[in-house]
Amino acid sequence: MKTRASSAGRERHLAQPSPAAALPALFAAMLSLTACGGAADSKTSDAPSPASEAAPEATPVPVPIPGLGATDYVPLYAVGTPVTEQIQYTEADGTLVTLAGFRPTNRHARERGEPWFDPVDVGPGRYFDFPTWYFQNRTFGLMIRDQVPAGRSRIEISLRVNDGTFINTGLSAFRRDDPNVGEYGWKMNVGFQNPKEGNTNTCHATSAREDCMVVITDNWRAPKPGTPFKPGDVIELAPAPFLPHTADNKAIIDGGGSRYYSFENLYQVGVGIRAWYGVAPLLDSVPLPDSTLLGGEASVSYNYSEEPHRAFQQMANNIGIADTRRFVEGRRLFHTSFVDGKHSESPDINPAFTQHANQLGPRYNNTRCIECHTLNGRGKVPTPGSTLDTMTIETAAASSTSGITPDPTYGINVQQRAQAVGAPDYSVSVKSYEKTTRTLPDGETVELQKPVYAFKGPVPAQYSIRQAPQVVGLGLLEAVDESTILALADPNDANGDGVKGVPNWAINPENGKRHLGRFGWKAGKASLRHQSGSALLKDLGVTSPVYKSLDCQKGVANCNASTAATSISETEIDRLASYLSLLGVPAQRSLRSGYPDGMRVAPEHDVDPTQISRGATLFAQAQCGTCHTPQLKTGANHPFAELRNQTIHPYTNLMLHDMGPEMADTLTEGQAGPGMWRTAPLWGIGSLKYVQGGAQNVRYLHDGRARTLLEAIAWHGGEATNSRNKFEALSKADRTAVLAFLESL
Repeated sequence: MKTRASSAGRERHLAQPSPAAALPALFAAMLSLTACGGAADSKTSDAPSPASEAAPEATPVPVPIPGLGATDYVPLYAVGTPVTEQIQYTEADGTLVTLAGFRPTNRHARERGEPWFDPVDVGPGRYFDFPTWYFQNRTFGLMIRDQVPAGRSRIEISLRVNDGTFINTGLSAFRRDDPNVGEYGWKMNVGFQNPKEGNTNTCHATSAREDCMVVITDNWRAPKPGTPFKPGDVIELAPAPFLPHTADNKAIIDGGGSRYYSFENLYQVGVGIRAWYGVAPLLDSVPLPDSTLLGGEASVSYNYSEEPHRAFQQMANNIGIADTRRFVEGRRLFHTSFVDGKHSESPDINPAFTQHANQLGPRYNNTRCIECHTLNGRGKVPTPGSTLDTMTIETAAASSTSGITPDPTYGINVQQRAQAVGAPDYSVSVKSYEKTTRTLPDGETVELQKPVYAFKGPVPAQYSIRQAPQVVGLGLLEAVDESTILALADPNDANGDGVKGVPNWAINPENGKRHLGRFGWKAGKASLRHQSGSALLKDLGVTSPVYKSLDCQKGVANCNASTAATSISETEIDRLASYLSLLGVPAQRSLRSGYPDGMRVAPEHDVDPTQISRGATLFAQAQCGTCHTPQLKTGANHPFAELRNQTIHPYTNLMLHDMGPEMADTLTEGQAGPGMWRTAPLWGIGSLKYVQGGAQNVRYLHDGRARTLLEAIAWHGGEATNSRNKFEALSKADRTAVLAFLESL
């Protein structure tokens, strides 16, 4: 079995980016960024670490390619940026140390909502959901000291508690595969005895690594249980924590629940934590092939608890220990109401975030972040007559050009709802749809619908209506070096394929520096911090260190000079951006899983690998990958080690492309004219029908006009015309194969 090399300050060795992503030599010399070491978190790593220091100041970088619209920019992350937390390193003798984060769950990974062999689906399991009180005092990790690369058959697993104390915490390992095993079953079940606590199973956040340790010296798995470990062997790890509690099972630390399960992660000897899928017999765990890892090692494993609707809510699979705490704290804020501070899930059980009660702006679109991003997916379907309050309506005055001049009524976007009784009604809705029919070469017809909008207030001179996108994989896109992205630009169509591609540029609202645009339908935001601050301001009317005053809504100069306390603190905007950064991307569902005979196969796993493979080939032949770039490599400078040096498959180049007049709005944003749109990532697109509660609730393209992927493709014009024509010229069976490939992403 293939293993991966390691080195001091180890970064995993991954496949190189595709030739299309390679830099021209001169451009590479001017823009390349080198790898750097990173600091370790003092609570979760015993590795030597450099002294803590501020990230190096990024310096402007020249852009040598003419036509990119800017002469210089500042990289988002400078060379030498220290990591927030180390997640893996190698000791001097070759021992590989992995720091793996865990969060609480309610049940097991293969436990459905009904018995395994019940043919009737009665509901999802509860493995992917988030228990009450998940966001405090309940995250932890395992420090795995793998001595096999050092020549010894010994693996030490230490429990590392982020906050407070755990008791009676068990570790189950080595999945059983005998015939009577189904939802769960392990060959090894042990506890973390602490010699400093009288060998009781009591572990504290302050405990040293040797205090709460389990030692495994041989492989318990078939075909030869009891043999020494060798590189490539796998161990399924399933910790289960307890918190000290009262007689009625309430946690002493905060009154919440006290008994939890956790994620069942797969550790591969000599490699680290791996995303996994189930094979015969009995959905046994094996590492997913690299080809399926859309998000690199941050990809989310296949799910067998029948919760595909929660696929976008999971942590990066390679997340560190302290970063797990950052993730859940950011998630709490993402789900918090700025009316009463209540959590969207179990609002009467989860403690309210009371410091954010009564912070909703006087005008707003919704009350929580999660309300515009359904289960971290897209907004609600725009139906005629309904208020588009999960969509963004960007606005500008008639005089606005590349820099946004605020609309005299709405400012930079329409806030459709108001707290004050009698406030003007600024709601926007779909009045009707203009429908046309497109006939493909073989006679198949596709109905296209284009929305016609109704404004209760004045119609803005310039406006752009955009649906909320899914939020997975954003940290990985943020981690791609500017040089890698700019190498994909072709502003003058040098290769003559009719596809140009130019970047957009964004001004950092906190310091005025120019960065490469990455986020938003027109790539108008540079970072997740920038994107988060903008959404808080425009959709919730909530201030943050990014936008310190509501006057920013009207475009007042120097709005960030305000000295008043913001609704969201510096700590919290960092948590929110961290949460978005560390969301994992579901692995591509292109493999058949090893369901036992007689067991109902979950719909998301009922796939045809041959058809999907054929569809991928045809996708490339139609030159769809010219814009939807299949593969990128992240850089070595993002603060999160989880996101560094990952080979990812987002199917985007993050460039702006002119999509033709039928796709145009009336707004210019930076270099993005009315018909120009950032290439939307395709990863996760096949999960939307589950996340949104059914295919009928999924909409595609920037304004949600397309009801199906076929309809979305039919709208592609401008620079995408050639690829659309190639797709439409395929046979019905081949078009179906391309759609099956897209549904697997």
